[in-house]
Amino acid sequence: MIESLKKDYKLKDEGDLNEYLGIKMQRLEDGSRKLTQPALIKRILKQVQIPEQRPKKRRPQRTPANKVLQKDLGGLPRQHNWDYRSVIGMLNWLAKSTRPDIAFAVSQVARFQVNPRRSHENAVLRICKYLRDTKEEGMTMRAKNEGFVVYADSDFAGGYMKGHTHDPGTAKSRSAYYIMFNGCLVFWSSKLQTEIALSTTEAEYICLSQALQTTKYLMRFLREVSKNLPEFQPKKPIFRCTVFEDNNGAIELAKSPKLKPRTKHIHIKYHHFKSEVGKSIHIEKIGTEKQLADIGTKPLSRNLFARLRKELIGW
Repeated sequence: MIESLKKDYKLKDEGDLNEYLGIKMQRLEDGSRKLTQPALIKRILKQVQIPEQRPKKRRPQRTPANKVLQKDLGGLPRQHNWDYRSVIGMLNWLAKSTRPDIAFAVSQVARFQVNPRRSHENAVLRICKYLRDTKEEGMTMRAKNEGFVVYADSDFAGGYMKGHTHDPGTAKSRSAYYIMFNGCLVFWSSKLQTEIALSTTEAEYICLSQALQTTKYLMRFLREVSKNLPEFQPKKPIFRCTVFEDNNGAIELAKSPKLKPRTKHIHIKYHHFKSEVGKSIHIEKIGTEKQLADIGTKPLSRNLFARLRKELIGW
């Protein structure tokens, strides 16, 4: 492949792809690939002054988040003087590279960089302790010939709490979606929606639309790659998309060919994929207990978090 590109470009073969952009790649015996970033995790731990080895009497940190964060303007001030924004930047790069399991937790703490309080600082330290106890883990990718599979889920106004109603941001819902191609996780996102959804169905539908917008870009990109670089084609290239959603209202809204008056306000912005439903895009109902995107919408119990993490990234 490199030799053919040398005809048009000045390229140098740097050898095996092992640590590109700080990402360590390992080939496992079963043919799968494991991506990790232990060096970056050590750097983060050093900056927040957490020892690399967990104290023997302390239990491992099983989850990166245990509660929904608020502005907490009347809360206690921070105890430590490490650079909050710098640590968030490193955590964000880690979450977007090889650790999708911390995407929700990092998205939360990143919202409070202007005036972080002790509650936010403790949330960052919890993420760091979780990373310390799992620093050799990352993403395990095992290829299957099954095309695009998307899990999309939303937490309707999950941050809305009594005593915080003065903050409109608490009424926003959170979208989380995970896009897999041939059995490998290739894109993921966990973030607050930009507008306030008026119902669970609307929040789920907005999330579904956001997920499919990204998926359509990826599908078009791979179609172009398959045309121009035939050697990159799988044996049976599949560019259809199957989306798993656990809200009946959102599924009905996506599949219905008619525009309903109650959802007119989201018609232009979020109905961009409806013409492809039933053709290149298939939407299927999934039980809430099997919705893998739930890991990116809210804090979960240890057992549920571990099970969804296993399904998504293999450990």
